[in-house]
Amino acid sequence: MSGLVMPAPDGATLRNRDEIVADMRIIVPGEGVVDTEHSMRAFETDGLTAYRQLPLVVVLPQTVAQVARILKYCNDRNIRVVPRGAGTSLSGGALPLADAVLLVMSRFNRILDIDYANRTVTAQPGVTNLGITDAVRHEGFYYAPDPSSQIACSIGGNVAENSGGVHCLKYGLTANNVLGVEMVLMSGEVVRLGGKHLDAEGYDLLGVVTGSEGLLGVVTEVTVRILKAPETARAVLLGFPSNEQAGQCVADIIGAGIVPGGMEMMDAPAIRAAEDFVHAGYPLDVEALLIVELDGPGAEVDHLIGRVEAIARDNGSTTCRVSQSEAERLTFWAGRKAAFPAVGRISPDYYCMDGTIPRKELPKVLSGMREMSEKYGLGVANVFHAGDGNLHPLILYDANVPGELERAEAFGADILRLCVRVGGVLTGEHGVGVEKRDLMPEMFSEDDLAQQMRVKCAFDPGHLLNPGKMFPQLHRCAELGRMHVRAGQIPFPDIPRF
Repeated sequence: MSGLVMPAPDGATLRNRDEIVADMRIIVPGEGVVDTEHSMRAFETDGLTAYRQLPLVVVLPQTVAQVARILKYCNDRNIRVVPRGAGTSLSGGALPLADAVLLVMSRFNRILDIDYANRTVTAQPGVTNLGITDAVRHEGFYYAPDPSSQIACSIGGNVAENSGGVHCLKYGLTANNVLGVEMVLMSGEVVRLGGKHLDAEGYDLLGVVTGSEGLLGVVTEVTVRILKAPETARAVLLGFPSNEQAGQCVADIIGAGIVPGGMEMMDAPAIRAAEDFVHAGYPLDVEALLIVELDGPGAEVDHLIGRVEAIARDNGSTTCRVSQSEAERLTFWAGRKAAFPAVGRISPDYYCMDGTIPRKELPKVLSGMREMSEKYGLGVANVFHAGDGNLHPLILYDANVPGELERAEAFGADILRLCVRVGGVLTGEHGVGVEKRDLMPEMFSEDDLAQQMRVKCAFDPGHLLNPGKMFPQLHRCAELGRMHVRAGQIPFPDIPRF
């Protein structure tokens, strides 16, 4: 693992492995415990495949009671636990630890309730993102957040990372579409936050949990908002001679008061890779491509398409193609959603980054990335959630060439530092995990990080849930309390019971 420092394995836990495995088999009988080296290889990494680590043991519970018993058992014996969904995390958030139980939630795969009157779906965390839409599509509904990995990623993982997607510009991230969760704390206590109602009373603990990357509890049930499918949806392909012109077009569309259902941008390497892979009809003679989707009543969509075309022409667009059927619209999006695997066809390995910037800074950041590409001697293909400034540079490298992975990591770190310098943030939807953990001080002061750690302490005083992720330093909760008192501030309150 290049430059990756994780908490030191607990020797006592490793020595007691056989006893722990036997006790896990009592809690989760049958085939719910995986403990051989060969079988655990399937779980040694997540979507950040440069990093690998075998867990102590893999446990796949099927009931909330089993999850509660596992967490209480581990809490009582000071055993670390790493929660895992479908393993599609791109920031190493589900990376196992050698002395930790890997708690895999994939067997929680049922939809529990569909309530069209309240426009909600309640699902177990192992249900895929796309599975929720598939369950309600026949009634004309859908679930709006749509990550590129939606065919595989789980709704529980979406909650952990506050996942986005190509249609989140208009309809919001996971946080804007989750109404309630059931979760199990490290103590084994089962709690509920929110529900089917629009907003919960008291502190916004649901907002705290969404995007908490498995550090606060294990989600066992999720209630999400579903939407009625729009009457009309059409996508426009816009090609530009330069990234700067495409970036300015994005700013001008938003500045004109138009909020597309989705607005994505791809640069030349990404365009060519996606077209070769999907044959979506993308123009190959442009340096940048925008996919702009307008949805709503037919007359409104037709009007907005005309306005978008005019704005694109003013910014030097050389290509304009409007989808003429639902099949063609889906084909336009298929190329964008397949951009990540498509880039895998042109490079042995790639490192997928995730940062967010103010839209007006896009030309500056793209120019900076070109300079970094020359500095590090590595190519980069860019795909963006352009409307909300969420960048996904794909750094191309070959892990078999000594030093290239290290250069790719350094390149990625410099991209994220640039995002912060221009007023952006380290992540938009992939989370911090281990990938961005040591960059947190670029964005947060020591006091900021200490306050965030106090939230962790309120939920998990023993730091047993997913340790080594997100925070560049681990503090004992008692130590944080002393720091807080010395600073003359009000101590952080205990988490309220619910």
